[in-house]
Amino acid sequence: MKEMTKGQIFRKGMKDGMPICLGYFAVSFSLGIAARNAGITAFQGFLMSFLNNASAGEYALITTIAADAPYLEAVLITLVANARYLLMSTALSQRFSPKTGMGHRMLVAYDITDELFGIAIARDGDLEPFYSYGAFAVAIPGWAVGTAFGIIMGNLLPGILVRALSVALYGMFLAIIIPPAKKDKVVGVLVAISFAASYVASRAPGISRLSEGTRTILLTVLIAGAAALLFPRREEAADGA
Repeated sequence: MKEMTKGQIFRKGMKDGMPICLGYFAVSFSLGIAARNAGITAFQGFLMSFLNNASAGEYALITTIAADAPYLEAVLITLVANARYLLMSTALSQRFSPKTGMGHRMLVAYDITDELFGIAIARDGDLEPFYSYGAFAVAIPGWAVGTAFGIIMGNLLPGILVRALSVALYGMFLAIIIPPAKKDKVVGVLVAISFAASYVASRAPGISRLSEGTRTILLTVLIAGAAALLFPRREEAADGA
């Protein structure tokens, strides 16, 4: 079978990335509504989403901006919220050809999301950077433009409708956490513990005086760390073992 050229691989990535682009546009529109409520302009929202293509990470950042939190807190909460991408980057790094340069590796790591990771890791053979570049070429604009469009529409729509649309982002997060929680009882219990701990932290003397972002960072690290120690994921047995 004739080997595909880099251009063909790039176009294949664009084709596979188009459904992701459309999904990103819809989700980031709701993110844009939240960004508008935090006083972020359409250009700022576009730039934020272009450089940080991550719903949970961006929403965490938006909440710190709305609370007028210090820069260090904003950096830390974004890092914690996006920590899972470090693991995805490690997994993808094992799929590159040994000949792949560091520049390509870093560019692919720039936009590892759940969906883009999924289509890349599912391909047979060595990971070709140009496939990811093709997917990025449509996915990133979809996310960034969707955020900016959400901010613009948030400025034009009636206030009551903007408040209603703001709830859509919470619906997105519920759609993310409910399926794995139903599939794995441990995940479900941890989600419930996280909700309860967040409420208690907002009311408890001392810790309630901390900013919302700082409480989120502490709870995320503590609960995730405890879960990793108490309920480590077991590797599947190798074939033939």
